[in-house]
Amino acid sequence: MINGYQWIVANFRNLLKACIAERDLISGKALHAIYLKSLLPPSTYLSNHFILLYSKCRRLLSARHAFYLSHQPNIFTFNTLLAAYAKGSLTSAACHLFDLIPQPDLISYNTLISAYADRGEASPAISLFVGMRNSGIEPDGFTMSGLMTACGSYREVIMQLHGFAVSSGLNSYVSTNNALLTHYGKNGYLSEAKRLFFELGEGGDEVTWNSMIVAYGQHKDGSRALGLFQEMCRRGIYVDMYTLASVLTAFTCLDDWWGGVQFHAQLIKSGFHQNTHVGSGLIDLYSKCKGEMKDCEKIFGEIVEPDLVLWNTMISGYSLNEQFSEEALGCFRGLQRAGHRPDDCSFVCVISACSNLTSPSQGKQLHALVLKSDIPSNWISVDNALIAMYSKSGNLEDARRLFDRMAEHNTVSINSMIAGYSQHGLGEESLRIFEIMLEIGKTPTGITFISVLSACAHTGRVKEGQAYFNMMRAKFGIEPEAEHYSCMVDLLGRAGKLREAERLIEEMSFSPGAIGWASLLGACRIHGDIEMAVKAADQLFLIEPENAAPYVVLSNMYARAGKWQEMVDVRRLMRERGVKKNPGCSWIELNRQTHVFVADDSSHPMINEIHNYLEQMMMKIKKIGYVPDVRWALLKEEGMEEKDREIRIGHHSEKLAVAFGLISTKEGEPILVVKNLRICGDCHTAFKFISQITGREIKVRDTRRFHCFRNGMCSCEDYW
Repeated sequence: MINGYQWIVANFRNLLKACIAERDLISGKALHAIYLKSLLPPSTYLSNHFILLYSKCRRLLSARHAFYLSHQPNIFTFNTLLAAYAKGSLTSAACHLFDLIPQPDLISYNTLISAYADRGEASPAISLFVGMRNSGIEPDGFTMSGLMTACGSYREVIMQLHGFAVSSGLNSYVSTNNALLTHYGKNGYLSEAKRLFFELGEGGDEVTWNSMIVAYGQHKDGSRALGLFQEMCRRGIYVDMYTLASVLTAFTCLDDWWGGVQFHAQLIKSGFHQNTHVGSGLIDLYSKCKGEMKDCEKIFGEIVEPDLVLWNTMISGYSLNEQFSEEALGCFRGLQRAGHRPDDCSFVCVISACSNLTSPSQGKQLHALVLKSDIPSNWISVDNALIAMYSKSGNLEDARRLFDRMAEHNTVSINSMIAGYSQHGLGEESLRIFEIMLEIGKTPTGITFISVLSACAHTGRVKEGQAYFNMMRAKFGIEPEAEHYSCMVDLLGRAGKLREAERLIEEMSFSPGAIGWASLLGACRIHGDIEMAVKAADQLFLIEPENAAPYVVLSNMYARAGKWQEMVDVRRLMRERGVKKNPGCSWIELNRQTHVFVADDSSHPMINEIHNYLEQMMMKIKKIGYVPDVRWALLKEEGMEEKDREIRIGHHSEKLAVAFGLISTKEGEPILVVKNLRICGDCHTAFKFISQITGREIKVRDTRRFHCFRNGMCSCEDYW
């Protein structure tokens, strides 16, 4: 009889273990029902395994219920539920449960430290570590790796933990060294990461090699990353999905699309292409190297159960390409429908996409969702994305309000505000924030100087811009890149120093690329220097033969100069080379609906009211000094009189959008119009007069900057 009973209990245990291993919730619940009906005697062992079953199946409420029903709970009982809370990012619940443990052990401390690490909460993790040592419990490698992950943003703390690990012998744990290696690689300390990696020698595992490959990738040293992967294969070190994802990152940073495609073929042969981690690397490769979102969608569709990281990568891919911003929002909604809870990365990516749309209503909805969500970590990145979004949506006041309310700022936060003020033509404010940044000891980055130089270019501060450009290398050791030279060319060109701008391009130690020549061409457009414009345009034709912008700029310059035959020649060249120009359009969002206009539009349901309003407004502003600049009609047709050309410029897309906004909103309410090209010079002049007549604030965002028209003035002060 005793043997029969023991056989039943043993088989019950085996069945329960099988349910846990297979995540078989239905069968596990049936076993739990048998147990609760007292068909088996109370057992702490069985109670603990039922908690484990529910936690593995992500049924935290059932796990908690099983915990309170458990017979004589022991430390394993507490630790099992504690681990479930930690994995579910329920840190407050985990902390409360930890306080109920009579005598927490090493696993209890490590589990809660790991929960804090997932949320990036350094202070409570360190406090817990101190309490652990005071209670006489010695840390192990997992303790140190959790602490280092939690304190990843604090270099001084990491250095102290590194020293403690060495003095206490905890650096013998591979997990400790892997956490250090990840920190050094992620935070820009590649030399320390390399030294640690080579010191480990044979003492590392596959995670160590993966971390070093990732470190090389993060520092855009894809060649070394691929070399390390080859060495890894030669030594017979186990290659897992994380290794393969890291190799894909190396191809991405090398911009080696073809190499990545060949590696993709190998992944398909080995069956790894349907893995979520590898899928994320593939989507990142295709979206960044080629912008091939169709391929990304195909990769995404091949993965049976996409995880949160894969969804985030897909949203990020869409957000990198402005034309897919709507798809990014749709993908975010798909993430929610799939039952995933958005994390900080989800919000950063979708908010960036919303910035491209310049949709104030969408942006505010996302901000509200952020406030309602319990983001596990990295609040500061989400706030930075919101600042950029509000700035790009023309709402600089809310951007600054959010900036001032942030508990702490990092370099990205300050960069976002500098860029925001720069885009709105408030160069003085941009430079003031930059000077404050230096005063409080924040180290500027290359991105900081792009915004600073752009602010100088938009406000004509040539001497200040040249001083900041020299400061980059002399004081902060930052080597100027193509974007910095482009800003300097823009700065000199706008100020009429075209020969100096050209000389700067010629003296560059590397090719200026499209961005440098485009800046020079833009400056030539402002000052009407056709000879130099032809030279810049010819370079752009070679570098980007499919880009319509240089053709359009050169054609328009010829038209404004009355050189109609040359204009016709440029346009014929466009047709012969198959280059197509994106049609100019402007849009305005009212009551969560976007209204799009093109020149001479007749499709809008209120087009008659818009035309009537514009005719009346043109008459009013002419009385106070407005003179139509018909050169912006940019066409010469037989029989076209001055009046016809005036009508043509009067129906430009931005004028139609502004007129619609004015007749569709309340008196005194500001309006925001977005244009996919540069604002027309005649429209710019007209909007100054319209803002004076109506007493309204009119904001226009074009491809380069914001123009805020108020009381007959523009924020650019006509320096654009």
